[in-house]
Amino acid sequence: MHWVAGIASSRSFVVDLDRNQSLPFGLYGSDHRHSFHGYIVASPLHDFGGNMSGLVSDSWWRKTLYMTGGALLAAAAYLFYELLSVRKELELDSKDAIILHQFARPKNGMPSLSPFCLKMETYLRMLDLPYQNYFDGSLSPQGKMPWIEYNHDRVSGTEFIMDFLEEKLGMNLNKSLSRQEQAVARAITRMVEEHLYWMIAYCQWVDNVEETQKMLEAPGPLGEVLRWTLCQLNGGLVKKEMYCHGVGRFSRDEVYMLMERDLRTLASLLGDKKYIMGSRASNVDATVFGHLAQAMWTLPGTRPQQLIKGELINLAMYCERIRRKFWPEWLVNLDDLYLEGENDSSCDTPSHLQECGLFSRTDTLDESSGSCLTHTHTLSPDDRSGCSLSDSDIELDGSDDEHQAKA
Repeated sequence: MHWVAGIASSRSFVVDLDRNQSLPFGLYGSDHRHSFHGYIVASPLHDFGGNMSGLVSDSWWRKTLYMTGGALLAAAAYLFYELLSVRKELELDSKDAIILHQFARPKNGMPSLSPFCLKMETYLRMLDLPYQNYFDGSLSPQGKMPWIEYNHDRVSGTEFIMDFLEEKLGMNLNKSLSRQEQAVARAITRMVEEHLYWMIAYCQWVDNVEETQKMLEAPGPLGEVLRWTLCQLNGGLVKKEMYCHGVGRFSRDEVYMLMERDLRTLASLLGDKKYIMGSRASNVDATVFGHLAQAMWTLPGTRPQQLIKGELINLAMYCERIRRKFWPEWLVNLDDLYLEGENDSSCDTPSHLQECGLFSRTDTLDESSGSCLTHTHTLSPDDRSGCSLSDSDIELDGSDDEHQAKA
């Protein structure tokens, strides 16, 4: 820091301060030198307010401001590029083709960390409809994700998307359900999407956010900063919306208690059936699977995962059954079905999920014969559900559909 020394006088003079010398001074323009007795006042240049102080201060602050501003602009430009850059494998026009806009694939092999994106893509696979994935991160005009384009029409909201495709393509997973069964399925859907969803979101983005941050895909030198920023933004948004919804006003233990009740309700409704409403998959199965899969494969060691893999094992079997039938390229370790220590066998094939450009389930099912899916797991008679996850279950489902199609 620079300092200045001064003395009070009514006449102009010059003070010569030198190391290890007395304090002589002379009048300005005079050769006479006089002794001085009194006080010398020293003050920092910054406080003194001289021209030099102002120049030094302004220059330092300007440099700091320029450097900080430049860094922030560079970071903002990079984040903007990462969020809005279109990552796609095939160019496909929306004429007579379904384009599904959704969030990018996470790093843990899951198709999506969003229950609704996973629900929508699973629904398309259940109907065996070819579709194009766009992982561009752009929201619909209504600010929703996922959303689709079909023949240049844009539709958002999973329920409205299903209605739109049923109207345009004439395909309906609920056509075999009675009016009463459709009412029950709608009630289950509302419970899952309007209640259980918030508990899953709380686990992902608030209570287990460190694990979620590791799963996000954000390459580049600022990837870690981007992942942290997204988690903080999502976590704050989830807590705010949960509070407005009402469930966010309860304690952590109360939130988990509500989640456990929803999971037990689903387990009771499922029972020993293959799907929620019986032997055939329906719209509600896409909804339930989209949410349960988050607890099954993205919340390691949490209470919901322990429940699903332990006491409510029929839910784990249900998730695994849908995964194997409609997501043959989504490979997981077979011991993921069980709690740690319950099963010693595993599949050594690493989890890998293609970022499908143009997907059709008919093609991928034929290619899965040599994969890890050929392994079987038969539960012991002591298991609560009394069901098996062997390959014969999957084959029977497919054969039933083929026989009915031929008939």
